[in-house]
Amino acid sequence: MKNFRRVLALAAAVALAAGMAPAAKAAEAEETTEAAAVEAAAEETTAAAAEESAAEPAAEITTVEAGKLYMATNASFPPYEMVADDGSFEGIDVEVAGLIAEKLGLELVVDDMDFGSVITSVQTGKDDIAMAGLTVTDERKENVDFTTTYAQGIQVIIVKDGSEIASVDDLAGKVIGCQESTTGYIYCSDEFGEENVVAFPNGANAVQALLSDKVDCVVIDNNPAQAFVSENEGLVILDTAYAEEDYAIGVNKENTALRDAIDTALQELIADGTVQTILDKYIKAE
Repeated sequence: MKNFRRVLALAAAVALAAGMAPAAKAAEAEETTEAAAVEAAAEETTAAAAEESAAEPAAEITTVEAGKLYMATNASFPPYEMVADDGSFEGIDVEVAGLIAEKLGLELVVDDMDFGSVITSVQTGKDDIAMAGLTVTDERKENVDFTTTYAQGIQVIIVKDGSEIASVDDLAGKVIGCQESTTGYIYCSDEFGEENVVAFPNGANAVQALLSDKVDCVVIDNNPAQAFVSENEGLVILDTAYAEEDYAIGVNKENTALRDAIDTALQELIADGTVQTILDKYIKAE
């Protein structure tokens, strides 16, 4: 009898265990399904967020004239901007600006003017950007925003061959010719007095004044200086630099979307070596 009871108890235990196994498996499967559903929902939410973010348009840019990018410059500053034989504009700034305009889906329009009007033209909304071998200074930052620097400039001193001026130290008391409103003019006026500095509409006029002995020297950026000296016999550039500076693009302070778009395009052109290629094209290694 006892054995029979033990058999019955054992059979009941086996049956109970057999019944619990499917239930446990079912519970486990249910948990797995639930976890998969939660994961799928999370992935769907992430995908939706990404899609929504991608669908958001970039900040729309506005320019002086729809479809065009107006560039204020002074096209007598070789090799950055100058007038070609056919009357068109060429130079480092012109090529860089053209590629930026192309990246933004715009047509570049070069607006040639006196250098002193370049920043004002952008500040008042007549032009979109200022590119004229434009040096970044604290004073100019008050009037326009600047992009990333794309080139470096060096202010040098041009004299007649045989001049008694041999370095910056010899400029005191001399008559110095500069292009108006340039950093060269500002630096020389501050250091040697406005009464000793003569401003000219462009660098070429300043060089002609030097050739005719109306000034004792000319302070100007190294690159146009090289061009002027090569075109005019009897002129030399002193070995000592007067100042070093950075060039960037000036944009209206209120047009931040345009500034950011231009800066992004410029940085891409710098990163892929395009800007350096253009600089090397116009500025030959000595």
